[in-house]
Amino acid sequence: MKCLKILLVAVGLLIFGPVNSLARDIKVIANSSVKADTISTADLRRLFLEEKNSLDGAHVEPVLEKNGPVHAAFLQGYLGMSEDDLQAYYRTLVFTGRGSMPKTLGSDAEVVAYVARTRGAIGYVSSAASAEGVKILVIGVPSSSAERKLITRVEPDYPETLKRLNIGGTVRLQVSISAKGNVEDVELLGGNPILGESAAAAVKQWVYAAGKSRTSVEISISFGGH
Repeated sequence: MKCLKILLVAVGLLIFGPVNSLARDIKVIANSSVKADTISTADLRRLFLEEKNSLDGAHVEPVLEKNGPVHAAFLQGYLGMSEDDLQAYYRTLVFTGRGSMPKTLGSDAEVVAYVARTRGAIGYVSSAASAEGVKILVIGVPSSSAERKLITRVEPDYPETLKRLNIGGTVRLQVSISAKGNVEDVELLGGNPILGESAAAAVKQWVYAAGKSRTSVEISISFGGH
């Protein structure tokens, strides 16, 4: 019998304290061509670190604001990096041919103007800045996403080697669910990467109740225990 316990926790990303605090000072804006109305903190980070370049199937171009308190708050709260760390990261992307330096603008007004006229552009400005001509993306997911009922669950395999060595723990996954209820994407947020791979493979087979729109939830899966 497998020593495996699974704990599901479906929560909106807006519960995180640091993000809630930052949300009062920063708003994320996008060109009207961007289909999404919400964006998870995980996707926001991946877009600005150029780990992905699309949102809901549409190409997205990240735009940075140069220096200032808004830029510093965005880096700290959403990317978890300092300015020096970010610049070193981008230089590495350029050097290795895996990415390019994003557009950098000098003020909220410049960011808004650029995002408004540039298809797929996404940026951030002060919460007090005008958002004329752009759309404001909600950070996180609507609380109603937690109501998506899980209909079919496939339990992940506990890798035999890790089980034998008594290596367990909890992995956190960000799960994107289509309106029809199938799992479209799974991203590892934290935990052992081998256990995370096993958990993600199982979660991709899960089926949720149909909803009105695409939603995103965070789940935790624990390996270990008797």
